[in-house]
Amino acid sequence: MSSPLPSEKALVPFVSVENMMRLVHHIGIETVLTELTDVIEADFRRWGSFDKTPRVASHSGEGVIELMPTSDGEIYSFKYVNGHPKNMAQGLQTVTAFGLLAEVSTGYPVLLTEMTLLTALRTAATSAMAARHLAPKGARTMAMIGNGAQAEFQALAMKAVCGIDHIRLYDIDPLATEKMVRNLAGTVLTVTACNSSQSAIENADIITTCTADKQYATILTDNMIGSGVHINAIGGDCPGKTELHRDILLRADTFVEYPPQTRIEGEIQQMDADYPVTEFWQVVTGQATGLRDARQITLFDSVGFAIEDFSALRYVRDRLRGTRLYQDLDIIADPDDPRDLFGMLQRAKQA
Repeated sequence: MSSPLPSEKALVPFVSVENMMRLVHHIGIETVLTELTDVIEADFRRWGSFDKTPRVASHSGEGVIELMPTSDGEIYSFKYVNGHPKNMAQGLQTVTAFGLLAEVSTGYPVLLTEMTLLTALRTAATSAMAARHLAPKGARTMAMIGNGAQAEFQALAMKAVCGIDHIRLYDIDPLATEKMVRNLAGTVLTVTACNSSQSAIENADIITTCTADKQYATILTDNMIGSGVHINAIGGDCPGKTELHRDILLRADTFVEYPPQTRIEGEIQQMDADYPVTEFWQVVTGQATGLRDARQITLFDSVGFAIEDFSALRYVRDRLRGTRLYQDLDIIADPDDPRDLFGMLQRAKQA
C-alpha cells in the first residue's frame, strides 16, 4: 500500500519571487552581491570542470527564448530566460527567467527557483567580478548608460565590490533615469543625472552600457572613449544586437566569457573571426594578464553564460539552509516500487 504523502525525494524546494525578495532582504542586498561575486569567481577558477555550450536560442521578430545548461559533473543546472525588448511598451518585463539544479548522480531536481531577480543579481555580480580585475586602480566613478531594470543592481554591485561612490546616469527615456535616481536615494552613492551619453561618461573610470534594443546600435563612438577606462558592455547579448562602434574594439583589450557564444552574440560579432580576445577565466587564474597599465582600455564583452547561473543557483541553495524561505513542491513521481508508476496512478483513484 502506498504512502498517502509524497516521499522526501518527490519534494523539490521552490523559491518564489516573494521568497527570493525575502531572502535578499534577510541577507542584505550588498552582502548578496558581494558573496555572489565571490561564488561566481570561485567557479571561474575551476572553469575546466564545467560542460560548456552556447545557449540554445529560439529567435523571433519579437525577441528570443533561451535555455542555458551546464554541469560540473556533480550538479547540473539550466536556466530558461527570454529577452523581449518590446514587452516594456505593454507593461511587461523585458527579461524573465527561472532555473533548476539537479543531482547528476540521480537526475533528480534539488532546487527550482525564480531567476528574474536572480539573473539581475548575478549579472551585476559578474560585472563587478570583471571590474575588480580590469578597472583602473582606485576607480570611483561609473557611467551607467541605460537605466532600466538592471541598472540599480549594477550600481550597487560596483559600490559593494569595487568601491564606486559616484554614478553618472543617462537614458534616452528620462523617466528611467528619474526612477534610478529615486531608487538610489537611500544609498551613500552620489548620483548625477545627465542629458547625454557624452556627458555621462565625463570623468568616468568605468562605463557600463545596458540598453535593450535588438538592433545594431552605437551607444558609444570611438571619439567618446579616452584612455584608461574600463567598459562593461552588457546590453549586446544576441545576434544583431550591439552597443559599441567597432573602432572602440580595435583600441581595446577585450575579455569574454565563452568565445564560441560571444562571437555570435557580443560586441565582437562585428569583428573578424581572428579578432583577439582573452577568456576571463584565464585572468582569474593568473594565466593571462588583465589590467596592464593606466592608459589601457579594457572591455568586458559580457553576454551572460550558464556557469554564472550555476553559481547563482548554488549560492541560493546554500543560503536557503536554516530558513523556510521556500516551498516544497511535489513535482517528481516517486512510487514505492520504481517499476509501478501505473499502480501509483491507480491507487490515487481509489483514495
